[in-house]
Amino acid sequence: MEDETSENRNQARLKILELANMISVPMSLNAVVRLNVPDAIWQGGANTPVTTAQILTRVLPSGGDAENLQRVLRMLTSYGVFAEHIDPDGSDRKYSLTDVGKTLVTDPNGLSYASYVLQHHQDALVRAWPLVSEAVVDPTTEPFVKANGEPAYDYYGKKPEMNELMQKAMSGVSVPFMKAILDGYDGFKGVERLVDVGGSAGDCLRMILHKYPNVREGINFDLPEVVARAPHIPGVSHVGGDMFKSIPAADAIFMKWVLTTWTDDECKKIMENCSKALPEGGKLIACEPVLPKESDDSHRTRALLEGDIFVMTVYRAKGKHRTEEEFRKLGLSAGFPHFRAVYIDYFYTVLEFGK
Repeated sequence: MEDETSENRNQARLKILELANMISVPMSLNAVVRLNVPDAIWQGGANTPVTTAQILTRVLPSGGDAENLQRVLRMLTSYGVFAEHIDPDGSDRKYSLTDVGKTLVTDPNGLSYASYVLQHHQDALVRAWPLVSEAVVDPTTEPFVKANGEPAYDYYGKKPEMNELMQKAMSGVSVPFMKAILDGYDGFKGVERLVDVGGSAGDCLRMILHKYPNVREGINFDLPEVVARAPHIPGVSHVGGDMFKSIPAADAIFMKWVLTTWTDDECKKIMENCSKALPEGGKLIACEPVLPKESDDSHRTRALLEGDIFVMTVYRAKGKHRTEEEFRKLGLSAGFPHFRAVYIDYFYTVLEFGK
């Protein structure tokens, strides 16, 4: 063992302490969202640096602990969520939002990444995390099931407030992603009838139809209890069903973050049903996280691998994020001989499977 005073040993001890205390990061992020701190700082675009005492007058008029809020914001500042401004005399610390923090600000449509943060840290999901090791011991049952007694989607279906938060979270993530995709991907040209599998509230279809008027009919296909709450969207029909049984016929099929939550065999079944619903020359456009071949410490790789563990813990112990080659092989096994990957967004990749 190296001398404990060496740089390597000091850095190693520091790193393991950081990792051991890492839970403070998502829990603090959850706290500032619950307290509505990002909107309180943003103030319609001003983003003027403010003290935690000033923030509290906006979010908790009845009072709160400014020192404890400052402790939370200092820690999140170290992760790039807030910017810290210290007066020259050191008397006050003030905070503004960074570009990361701005993703938590509510937009004119009531959307942001804040709902995604809240959705990930609900009590039922948090109960599953101490059981991650169980996914190694017994991969036939997800940690979420062991913690809550039933699969996540079944659990959500019985909790209207969880379903509502899930829809809002997916919308908050989908809208900025779809803006990027529609600016950089032209695969919807020539499509007249488009099905969105797992389309939730229909936000993706709404944006696609707006950009591509050639899509004359959009079908938002999801579980009956999900589409029952979907709003009216001109040109879009909300259809409830089960993608493991059949998928409505179309020129093209779109899906986002669907395949990653299922096993290889389940993905093959979904994709086979897609193939059956498509004509010759039709295509499946799947937007999924794609893992790099090798692991590294970049933010992108970490976000993808962390998301993979989330899937394993909450949705399917053998559901997973996959590499580009794994997706290509899945497509071939399901009847899609043509494949290409289009990298636009840093998290989701557009995967085009051609029949």
